[in-house]
Amino acid sequence: MNLVLERGKRFCGYIVGIVFFISGVLKLLDPTGTSLIVEEYYGFLHTGFLDFSAKAVAVALSLLEAVTGAALITGLWRRITAIVTLVIMGCFLLISIALLVFDPVMDCGCFGEAVHLTHLQTFIKNLVLSALCCASFFPFSALGSPKKRKYVAFSMVVSGLGVFTVYSLTYIPLVNFTDYTASARLEASERRFDRNFQDEPDEYEAVFIYEKDGRTREFGLENLPDSTWTFVSTETVRKRERGRAMETNISLPVIDAAGEYHDSLAAQGKVMAASVYAPEKLSPRKWNALTEYLGSAQANGFTPLLLVAASPDTGQKIIEMLENDGRTDTGLLESLLYFSDYKTLVSLNRSNGGATYFADGFLIRKWAFKALPDDARMTELGTEEPTETLLSYGTVGNLTFQAFLLYSFAVMLLL
Repeated sequence: MNLVLERGKRFCGYIVGIVFFISGVLKLLDPTGTSLIVEEYYGFLHTGFLDFSAKAVAVALSLLEAVTGAALITGLWRRITAIVTLVIMGCFLLISIALLVFDPVMDCGCFGEAVHLTHLQTFIKNLVLSALCCASFFPFSALGSPKKRKYVAFSMVVSGLGVFTVYSLTYIPLVNFTDYTASARLEASERRFDRNFQDEPDEYEAVFIYEKDGRTREFGLENLPDSTWTFVSTETVRKRERGRAMETNISLPVIDAAGEYHDSLAAQGKVMAASVYAPEKLSPRKWNALTEYLGSAQANGFTPLLLVAASPDTGQKIIEMLENDGRTDTGLLESLLYFSDYKTLVSLNRSNGGATYFADGFLIRKWAFKALPDDARMTELGTEEPTETLLSYGTVGNLTFQAFLLYSFAVMLLL
């Protein structure tokens, strides 16, 4: 009977540990996105003055969650791990109750951008996990002791988490769960496509427009979003079929120095767009590197764009600052400069100064600032079929992330 009870308690601990580990890893996958969630919580708690700490707090909490999950799965330091887990779950449960009662327009961020839960679903999840914690940890006297080899397994997994975190902080996420993912299509490009079929018989359908985090998205009656989205309006539009695959539609709204609105700059041909969502954090050396990169893109047949989260007035101050520095071709930079909002650009590319490649309105791939392709690679991209680039980009990232998860669970469960 004692053996059955002990195995039952360990099974409950495994379940909680797996949820904690996956949740932490998904948040570490995208530290910038997780920091945006932390900022939303700061706003909800009226502590916006702490926004400067959002990224550090996001990474620290995500690491704590993942490491706690690893400790639960391997069964190490069971009393301390139990106390830490109960404290974390208590905080999660209180926050989920507050979200359920006040119903703010925000996502809980439990699993980063990968899984979105309603406030009720978040509360139920935390209630179930709390019950599993109680079943696993009480009484403390029956927690048992781990096998010595589990210390090796835990060390290997935590080392892997460290490398994974450093990579995520340095480069863009291996897997992108936002709307601005590879193969997403610009709405402006879709409008151009529709004009090619004006001779077809018209069929119409109702489209519901919802807003979340500063962006709007269309939904059909059969796939309405959860309560974290805010209803905006309903439109009747022509159906777009003709055998086309389901696509994620994104927008890229920008203005030029004169304040004129554009949303189709990247809708035709091969376009290389560098995006800077925090221009105040970019040094003159990095501005110069971006300008040279876009010059190389232009020389290889791309239409270059420099998108900055700023107003035209701020853009002019950046130009003046770079003119005084003397290292940057400000004439070229100014000719490529357009302005957008922070949320659009941080969603487009998580790297401040990163680049995004579009081909006929389809998002093909992204690069972090520290991994921008050199001249030789740019020449290859200029002649390479965009579909080939798209397939290789998505495959490598997904396989690498899956390999990391497989390695972690194999070490924790089998070693």
